[in-house]
Amino acid sequence: MDKDMLQKKITEMVQNAPENSYQDKYRIYDVPLVGFAAANDPIFTDYKKPEIIGDIFRTPLEWYGDAVTVISFFLPFSEPVRRSNVEKGPASDEWMHGRFVGEEFANHLRRFIIMELKNAGGEALAPHIEPEFNADFTIFASNWSERHIAYAAGLGTFSLNRGLITEKGMAGRFGSVVTNLHFEPTPRKYPDPFHNCPHTREGKCGACIKRCPVGAITKDGKDKAPCHHYLFITNPRKEFADKHGYPYSACGKCQTKVPCETQIP
Repeated sequence: MDKDMLQKKITEMVQNAPENSYQDKYRIYDVPLVGFAAANDPIFTDYKKPEIIGDIFRTPLEWYGDAVTVISFFLPFSEPVRRSNVEKGPASDEWMHGRFVGEEFANHLRRFIIMELKNAGGEALAPHIEPEFNADFTIFASNWSERHIAYAAGLGTFSLNRGLITEKGMAGRFGSVVTNLHFEPTPRKYPDPFHNCPHTREGKCGACIKRCPVGAITKDGKDKAPCHHYLFITNPRKEFADKHGYPYSACGKCQTKVPCETQIP
């Protein structure tokens, strides 16, 4: 299997899967982006530095000793999901469904990719759905960061709000799979980790600062603590979340009604 064939299969799956919808009312995601990185790329070791992620991070080879390639995907939210979350205040119903039903679909896609790679004669795993995956909310880091994997795979760069700006913007979800099959890495066509963000690049924009309901984003970056408190403790959509079996509230205000919502500004 070559890159083009795998990308085609992923795209067709996202476009045609019934799971990529909310009660058949609207599609959750548009056409995805797919990127590739070498499993032994030194950037993954760099992620262990305390100023990036830290020792908690596990490299692809630490997840799977025979790893050769890391496959990353970005699932951009559809227009109905994005449009619904433009107004100020708590997250919209559609954004809540996008966050949680959408992540269930992302897991479905992870498993689909693993199956396709195995059908092609390889082996694969998705760290995010492995039992060993761990997110430590005392340091606000995990042992596998989908955004950092996407950066390594050439899909985009970080923003002031610490999201990742791709050619299809930042409003969406990321996922990845590690495999022992070889795919040519996607070039990282950016000079630094924040190049796609006009604020970090040249001091312009900063629209996401005003969009944050709890002031977690400033001109200096994002403080994850108040963001986490808002989602898990304040939990402004708790009644809605409880009704639908969601563990906490979503937000996404800094990803909508901003110039990087659907493109590189």
